[in-house]
Amino acid sequence: MSFKLSVAGKAQNVPYPVLIAVNFINSSDVDVSIPIEFVDDKTVDSKDSIKLVTPGGETFIDQLDALDYLSQTLPELLPERSKSQEWIKFALTKLYVKNFKELAVDLEKLDQHLNFRSFIVGYQYSLADIAIWGVLRANALMGSVIKNGVYANISRWYNLLADDKRFEGSVELMTKSLAEVRKAAKSAKTAAAGGKKEAHKASFEIDLPGAEMGKVVTRFPPEPSGYLHIGHAKAAVLNEYFAHKFKGKLIIRFDDTNPTKEKVEFQDSIIEDLELLGIKGDQITYSSDYFQTMYDLAVKMIKDGNAYCDDTPVDTMREQRMVGDASARRERSVEENLRIFTEEMKNGTEEGLKNCLRAKIDYKAPNKALRDPVIYRCNLTPHHRTGTEWKMYPIYDFCVPVVDSIEGVTHALRTNEYRDRNPQYEWMQKTLGLRPVAIWDFGRVNFVRTLLSKRKLQWFVDKNYVSNWDDPRFPTVRGVRRRGMTVEGLRNFIISQGPSRNIINLEWSVIWAMNKKIIDPVAPRFTAVDAKNVVSVKLLNGPKEPYTESKPKHKKNPEVGNKDVIFADQVLIDQEDADLTEGEEVTFMDWGNIIVSKVNKEGDIVKSVEANLHLEGDFRKTSKKITWLADTKDKVEIDMVDFDHLITKDKLDENDNFEDFITPETEFHTKGFADLNVGKLKAGDIIQFERKGYFRVDKPSEEGKPAVLYTIPDGKAVSRYGAKK
Repeated sequence: MSFKLSVAGKAQNVPYPVLIAVNFINSSDVDVSIPIEFVDDKTVDSKDSIKLVTPGGETFIDQLDALDYLSQTLPELLPERSKSQEWIKFALTKLYVKNFKELAVDLEKLDQHLNFRSFIVGYQYSLADIAIWGVLRANALMGSVIKNGVYANISRWYNLLADDKRFEGSVELMTKSLAEVRKAAKSAKTAAAGGKKEAHKASFEIDLPGAEMGKVVTRFPPEPSGYLHIGHAKAAVLNEYFAHKFKGKLIIRFDDTNPTKEKVEFQDSIIEDLELLGIKGDQITYSSDYFQTMYDLAVKMIKDGNAYCDDTPVDTMREQRMVGDASARRERSVEENLRIFTEEMKNGTEEGLKNCLRAKIDYKAPNKALRDPVIYRCNLTPHHRTGTEWKMYPIYDFCVPVVDSIEGVTHALRTNEYRDRNPQYEWMQKTLGLRPVAIWDFGRVNFVRTLLSKRKLQWFVDKNYVSNWDDPRFPTVRGVRRRGMTVEGLRNFIISQGPSRNIINLEWSVIWAMNKKIIDPVAPRFTAVDAKNVVSVKLLNGPKEPYTESKPKHKKNPEVGNKDVIFADQVLIDQEDADLTEGEEVTFMDWGNIIVSKVNKEGDIVKSVEANLHLEGDFRKTSKKITWLADTKDKVEIDMVDFDHLITKDKLDENDNFEDFITPETEFHTKGFADLNVGKLKAGDIIQFERKGYFRVDKPSEEGKPAVLYTIPDGKAVSRYGAKK
């Protein structure tokens, strides 16, 4: 678990104080980094303006408490904690006031205090300066007050701090980040409404340190323990983009260091999914190719006094790392550590199984990732490539910096959830004398009401909440493609997000609206009616015998081809379209007008309708345009399936148990009938049922079995079949 700050951009009292304090930390040289998520709303999680989550699992929603915690944790960056307390309370309770008459009383006190002082307390920036400057910056009344020098001492002090990028830069960061969020949301809304504006495209013009044309090497290192999800896809696309931009090389490396979870099935599926995304690595490698090399380097670390074997129970070790206590085994001799590692752990003996190998970094480091992390563990499960040759395996945090350097990777692009581990990554390479690799981290893709953890997704599979990893409710590449996402739509979405470091929670409507732009111009149009309470319409002057005409599948795109449309005197319409009155004239789409002569009901349900064709009628003068289907033996039985999200909460908190937020019902079936052309469709075909929406054929029609079609969201808020998107 690592730090994370969420900030409500539209909060009544904009929480600049905490944002500035975090900016101080992120721009410093200390081995602590706090990712920031900006929420384009008045609150975070429906109630508070901020939420700071700590590596220890604590959550702070009050600015005063959050600032106090940060100062206590990093006193060298945020000094004068005790002296600042009263001033912070003063700022948060007095200076957010929007009534200038009330505000002026406290501004006068502050101005007098700053007479002959450069800072609020002491002789350097403190939390008091951060809190007061942040609150004044958030108060709209203060702009002209500062500019006109109404309070000379306040203006002098305020402008001094404003010249420091950590202050005004925090405001700019928030403004820019929220603009990106709003732009993405606006483009999705435009797309969902059928607008022609181009979707937002994020800039890829980032500064890769030390990048040289023809020499850049990136890598995508998936663990073969599950299927690729959208988050992985973003990492893969970005690594490929920069490798090709600099005419370099992309390595696809399987991080196969945990035989308990890994399968060849997952490995093969990852390669297939990458190819579907148009990603083909210049080289495919395996971490297991370097097991001997990593073993030798681990032995070197022990000999150099930089690693030790530890048999402390897991729970005790976790507690010691949390509070910053040294392990009783930390000062074991080099000889003892070598014996345990090379004889006991390597051979998976009883003693070896009790031990792990830990890097000897700094057990009291503010950044808990540096508190002597485990780098090797025993595992007796046979490896899918090396069999039983090894009984212990390197941990990700040791393996990645080692293999990145050995394979010639120049730039490691990874999500900023690993930001706290960046100093650890650099320590490993420096300590082992390996070539350093530049790190660029980017924001992870998060979606509302969606889990991306492989462990949690596996739980849904194991508990039979879903059919498999390609279930259309899953955020896996295969899952969203089975739902109807096109490769082009998925790739366009990833490119549109770019390498931004901002963490944002996206609505699914963003990606589905982009997908709609791809499928709408080419999806053939067919007709379907719901079977439940379907209404039979008798056309009294209709054709005596059914006949067929060839019509375009897509009125705006002749290249899609033609379809057969059957015309008959007995047709079917949806119950919701049968709210008709005698004498009313309505339009049957792609046929002409009819005039209703009789409506037969049982209670509120329309059972049948009698009408006369009025083909000379003007369709422009009718208010109702109805889809219809000839009631002949050629009609095809269908099952239209829609889905809801698997969890009920938009965004789970750190301490939430996801099992408490399972959506009770997530699959909705609507039986129906479709025109004869649907019987010729193949699995994977994407179509539109007119006035119902887009669908992907999951199972084609077979004798005695209906065709199964999945609804494809189009970026609108609610689908026609019951589930909110």
